[in-house]
Amino acid sequence: MPHRLTLKAIQPVTHDVNHLVFDKPEGFSFTPGQATDFALDQDGWREEKRPFTFTSLPHEDSLQFVIKSYPDHDGVTTRIADLKPGDTVLIDEPWGAIEDKGDGVFIAGGAGVTPFISILRKKLHEKGTLDGNTLIFSNKTEQDIVLREEFEAMDGLRVHWTVTEEKSSPLARGMIDRTMLADFVKAQTDFCYVCGPDPMIEAIRGELEYIDVAPDRIVTEDLD
Repeated sequence: MPHRLTLKAIQPVTHDVNHLVFDKPEGFSFTPGQATDFALDQDGWREEKRPFTFTSLPHEDSLQFVIKSYPDHDGVTTRIADLKPGDTVLIDEPWGAIEDKGDGVFIAGGAGVTPFISILRKKLHEKGTLDGNTLIFSNKTEQDIVLREEFEAMDGLRVHWTVTEEKSSPLARGMIDRTMLADFVKAQTDFCYVCGPDPMIEAIRGELEYIDVAPDRIVTEDLD
């Protein structure tokens, strides 16, 4: 059964990403890393469901999302950016295969970082430090980096940024490949979490296996 949520606040995170805060239905629960099917509560849009990941923590009294908009077409994400407090949306039950299995390396491409936000926040909340964890985050340009200041301020978290389409940036290190991964991944002990476009997930899975990361230590969303 879908849940109807009321928007409490919306604010920009980057030029095309917004942070949305909704009321939380009584008894609703999820695991950090999980997503939900999300739809606008508007005529003609209730069946247009899109998967978005919870970025709040399970114990918090609100449900929060960090959602990238694609303004080049009149789609769900463009309309989400235009929501106002008091507007309503519909979500289904939580789902997803990405969950915290242990310390390791979190590898994200663009909006694929969202499952890692709540996982890293929860680890930090529980342990007070993220020692033993690394975030490798690839974006097209520096202005696309989501929550950069928050990630850099997380105690103990090792962060490695890379951008692919801004050659003048000091972060311009190119695509994530086996050479880059070998500098950060302890193949025998790290869990490797990967989220981003499907071709990226498949490519990085292959690169991780090449540097001897066992398949059962690679955590991704189930691909169709």
